[in-house]
Amino acid sequence: MNDRAEAPSILRESVVVVFVNSVAGGGRAHFYLAQIQKLFESFQVHAQFVMTGSAAELESSAQNSISHGQRVLFAMGGDGTFQALANAAFGAEALLGVLPVGGGNDFAAALGLPDDPVKAGEAILRGNQRFVDLVRVRTAEGRTRLYAGGGGIGLDAEAARYASGACRWLPGRLRYIASALRALPGYVPIEVRIDFPGSNLTSWEAKALLAAVLNSPSYGAGLRLAPEAALDDGSLHVVLIEDVGTFEVLWLLPRLMGSGELRTSRVKRWRTQRVQLTTDRPCMFHGDGEILGTTPVEIEVVPRAVQVLAPALR
Repeated sequence: MNDRAEAPSILRESVVVVFVNSVAGGGRAHFYLAQIQKLFESFQVHAQFVMTGSAAELESSAQNSISHGQRVLFAMGGDGTFQALANAAFGAEALLGVLPVGGGNDFAAALGLPDDPVKAGEAILRGNQRFVDLVRVRTAEGRTRLYAGGGGIGLDAEAARYASGACRWLPGRLRYIASALRALPGYVPIEVRIDFPGSNLTSWEAKALLAAVLNSPSYGAGLRLAPEAALDDGSLHVVLIEDVGTFEVLWLLPRLMGSGELRTSRVKRWRTQRVQLTTDRPCMFHGDGEILGTTPVEIEVVPRAVQVLAPALR
């Protein structure tokens, strides 16, 4: 097997900068780093590995690299790590990649990458270039931010605080389920209004457990709230889970843990290009598990926002 010939020419002809988020996934990057480095060597792809201590540090380092002419940039981390890289690279002629070692790797999964970081690395080193959409959100504070996979308000945003804090060391989906259970006792359902500017969709008001806006089929390490979503369909997938009460939440969570599927009649779904979420009180909005600001929020899809390496589409 000639691995050199199987790597895309842009990788063989460039220096690939791999930004490593050393705290993603409870520090999983350290465990896989040597194997990933050997993988790049076996493909004869020259890579520079840059260690960072947070997503914010990674974003700053990526911006600096782009300003110095680097154009092939990988993120080694989870969804929040890739979000940082995407925000740094948006608007530049850059090719991005993700090596999934985070607690939630839903964007990588939506690209078709394996769970194992080494196998995922091999898949993108043999992969094809493709454009994917991102989601742009503007919060009540006036902050504008892009995210890649899923975001929302309600119980999941409250759980995101625990997922990046007390529960951060738990693996995969268990981390998010445990975080939701931790947040549930003090959670008060929100009154939310969903508007769809520029479309003929009817506004909706309800008392909600959560309202999510997704670009990927899942978030929270495989919770499939929008199974019909695709990263390049030019749409937002809006999901509302009406207030179901504590007992039903406790009934649903173990099933979510097992299958990732949400089966309840209290789910409403829409497909659109723009959406606005307004709540009866300021509520935190998260994107890719990162708290981005508070409501009201205005959200829109950014089609073909960045170019990434992904496995060949079957």
